[in-house]
Amino acid sequence: MPTNSVLSRAHALWEGLAAAPVSFSSTDPVDVAISPRAMICPQGWAGFVVLQGRAIVTVPSASAAAAVRSAVAELSVEDLVDPGMLGRVLPLAEVLGPATLAYLDEHDFRQAPTGSVSVDRLSAEHPDLRRLEVLAGEYESEESGLREITSPAFAIRIHDEVVAAAGYRMWPSRTAHLSVLTAPENRGRGLARLTGSAAVAHALEAGLLPQWRARAPQSKRVALALGFRELGAQLSARPS
Repeated sequence: MPTNSVLSRAHALWEGLAAAPVSFSSTDPVDVAISPRAMICPQGWAGFVVLQGRAIVTVPSASAAAAVRSAVAELSVEDLVDPGMLGRVLPLAEVLGPATLAYLDEHDFRQAPTGSVSVDRLSAEHPDLRRLEVLAGEYESEESGLREITSPAFAIRIHDEVVAAAGYRMWPSRTAHLSVLTAPENRGRGLARLTGSAAVAHALEAGLLPQWRARAPQSKRVALALGFRELGAQLSARPS
């Protein structure tokens, strides 16, 4: 089970990103709020965040709120981040996600031993990171979010070429949103765990809450190996 501190910090993060009076501790397990400026989903969409059996939902308008409230009354909390189940009661034009949301603190963290592998520390703007993005391809690079990190990058080189890197972007509520990217031909060698471990250690030393948001099974496995606990999921939907 997550510590109360980790869960409460995760709650504070997403309640703040909702940009409206909404709470995971409301009397109803699903709290829906009208929030045109919500940052938990694209503008004009509905955003669903589920954490440990409680949910907050943001919608852009009163009409959307009525439709969503009617729909969610027919679903369990967990079904809100299942596109198939949500689509049965709410016609959807487009969906992003779901993505799992995982967190840890210093007690959960399982730091990866580097052994003989050297993990370099680079600036977030280092040109070798841009070359790694080219190696990984546009989709994988966008999904990783490596270009958006505000921390140093922690990288592994093979033959002087960066083949894996990780870092984090500062989010509100002192949250470190992790980004990890490995060149395709070097996956399956534990490099993501090594670079991710270095980034998590840096975030914890700064007193931040590491957050691992993942859709791909491989990414989820790396997070679990480092001690992250999956507390819930996030989904964005554009009602038709």
